[in-house]
Amino acid sequence: AIGSTPYMYICKIFCKVLKQKKINTMFKIFSVFIFVFSFSCMLNSQAKLTSRQRAITLLKKMTLDEKIGQMNQYAGFWELTGPPPSEENAKKKLDHLKSGMVGSMLNIKGVENVRKIQKMAIEGSRLGIPLIFGYDVIHGQKTLSPIPLAEAASWDIEAIEKSARIAAVEASAEGINWTFAPMVDISRDARWGRVMEGAGEDPYLGSKIAAARVKGFQGSDLSKPNTILACAKHFAGYGFSESGKDYSTVDVGTSTLYNVVFPPFKACIDAGVGTFMNSFNDLNGVPTTGNSFLLREILKGKWGFKGFVVSDYGTIAEMVNHGHAKDTLDASRLAIKAGTDMDMESYGYVRHLKSLVETNRVSIKLIDDAVLRILKAKYDLGLFDDPFRYCDEDNEKKMIGHIDHVSGVLDIAKKSMVLLKNDNNLLPLPKTGQKIALIGALANDKNSLLGSWRLASIDNSGISVLEGMNKYTGNSILYSKGPKLVIGPEEFVNELKINETDEGGLVEAVETAKNADIVVMVLGEHGFQSGEGRSRTNIDLPGLQQKLLEAVYAVNKNIVLVLLNGRPLTIGWAKDHIPAILEAWQPGTEGGNAIAQVLYGDYNPSGKLPMTFPKSVGQIPIYYNFKSTGRPGPKSQVFWAHYSDESNEPLFPFGYGLSYTTFEYSNLKVEKKGKQKVEVRVTIKNSGKFDGEEVAQLYLTDKIASFTRPVKELKGFKKVKIEAGKSVEVIFQLSKEELGFYKSNGVYIVESGDFDVMVGGSSTQGLTSGFTIE
Repeated sequence: AIGSTPYMYICKIFCKVLKQKKINTMFKIFSVFIFVFSFSCMLNSQAKLTSRQRAITLLKKMTLDEKIGQMNQYAGFWELTGPPPSEENAKKKLDHLKSGMVGSMLNIKGVENVRKIQKMAIEGSRLGIPLIFGYDVIHGQKTLSPIPLAEAASWDIEAIEKSARIAAVEASAEGINWTFAPMVDISRDARWGRVMEGAGEDPYLGSKIAAARVKGFQGSDLSKPNTILACAKHFAGYGFSESGKDYSTVDVGTSTLYNVVFPPFKACIDAGVGTFMNSFNDLNGVPTTGNSFLLREILKGKWGFKGFVVSDYGTIAEMVNHGHAKDTLDASRLAIKAGTDMDMESYGYVRHLKSLVETNRVSIKLIDDAVLRILKAKYDLGLFDDPFRYCDEDNEKKMIGHIDHVSGVLDIAKKSMVLLKNDNNLLPLPKTGQKIALIGALANDKNSLLGSWRLASIDNSGISVLEGMNKYTGNSILYSKGPKLVIGPEEFVNELKINETDEGGLVEAVETAKNADIVVMVLGEHGFQSGEGRSRTNIDLPGLQQKLLEAVYAVNKNIVLVLLNGRPLTIGWAKDHIPAILEAWQPGTEGGNAIAQVLYGDYNPSGKLPMTFPKSVGQIPIYYNFKSTGRPGPKSQVFWAHYSDESNEPLFPFGYGLSYTTFEYSNLKVEKKGKQKVEVRVTIKNSGKFDGEEVAQLYLTDKIASFTRPVKELKGFKKVKIEAGKSVEVIFQLSKEELGFYKSNGVYIVESGDFDVMVGGSSTQGLTSGFTIE
């Protein structure tokens, strides 16, 4: 129960002494006094040691087998309320668990289950080292926030940190102390399913969000039982997977690595992140799990990362499939040499590391370094002081679905929504006297809007759009489902079958729309059409939804389109025809309430796009911070960088988002404050009739550089609330961190020369000025 290895020996010996009948009572009383006194002294002595020092002390007591066990992670492998497993592999896992050959478990949740497994690990092993319990807590535990890409659209760093804090509190209440989040991969390809899990295309915005999520998960003190270890993933380059296919190869230059891929990971380290995770891809020819440039040279070398690195699921063994390793033994050798400290479900370390050490193919120093990092994390979490600190049944009942969590995810859901179009101020909707047709299978769906990566949630636990709108009783809501979106069961692990042929419900939906004053259509992707393994070549509205949209438009053009999706979509027809479009993403547990409150104007939308929406999938990769090339345009002749069948411009640009009010920018002032310090001021006036929030964005252009630079780069943003008719001054401070860039060798420089600065409400519109760095 004490859970601190040196003390367990003393406790065992002391208990044996007390059980001896031949020892008299007075001696036993005296023994109790001596034990309590000496134990208190040792506690005081231990309290003065750092977690690393305590880990070093324990490491010296460990055998090679016990060390390797700490580097081994298994997934949950049997129903804990049932009998022990009989299948051979599962039985071996159980034996390893009971003998100290497992350092961490994943996919086990719930206080009762965690307590059982933790007890097995502590009581069955010689040293009683506690386990870390990991889980994919991506955008909430039971109470779900919007998907991470949606949260990024809020550009509200404080709200994003709060969302991660809610997730940590609920996850820790269920016995979990490690999340495999945040995912901080920058991606410019909307085909890639995992864009829903990140913060979009920009390294500056992505870095701010990455740090916020780390702080939200880990809090200010990891030893508190409502905090969990964060894990920066996937290191590195995963978002640049070829063709947008998951698990695919990545081949990018070092300039892109240092300036686009790496910054959010470095921001996680600066925020104190405890762990890193490899990615599935190879990077420039070497799988990341065995990539010593990434792990030894950059992460643990230049950046000085003190935490531990875990492989992604099975990625050590997958180096054989990559053609980089001969077998799992060879893969294990490559992985530990490169700097991967813990093996997630490849069975490579537990099977092969001992022989690799004993035959001098792997140095014991590498093993010791990995184990020391893992043990330190366990000490940081307070697990040695109390291995059951995350096992409080009363706290579990109290914190899951807490009212504060519900209100918190409702708040971030509203802040995440982006108003893409609002011709003739169709929104906000009138609250009385209207006949509103609500159309679409997703409008009455309580499951899809929860999004992907919500393993601990309860199916169909979300508030549907229909439920949210029905809470406003002043209008008549006429619901029609239209054609179904999905054929068959909705399962996380299987491909969804999208309805392409069954038009049942289409005619009824059109008839419903005919008789309405306003039509609200809820269309988009199913929640399991984005996420891991869910890449798409066609990112239009799936199934029969486009046909439904056009059929309804033919009879009633007064349409508000609400999009539920996990990635940017190609909705060119909708942009050209539909008067009002609200990007609601997959908004989580309170999604229907959040959407209704935005539609009816109880919340003025303030989101901005964190990722460019293409006109055509053929434009992908498309992103705002591109380079001009040697033949920019447009030009009257054909010989410049463009498409012959589509313009270069996006459908909706990065940073774009409307409001129910309007904002005017004026008085842009740029002033040098030092050799590498610049102050930028701008006045923003709310010139409309509604109070609202605006995200003021600052973009820089380094006009002439030794390495070609993007046409513009986000280097500052501030979200400000402005009352109708009022003005505020927003001030940006630029310094070395914003003015420079990384050369292709990883050296950061600030060069002298001329800079353009733009401040506005998106990446394409704003006031411009300039300055010179001497």
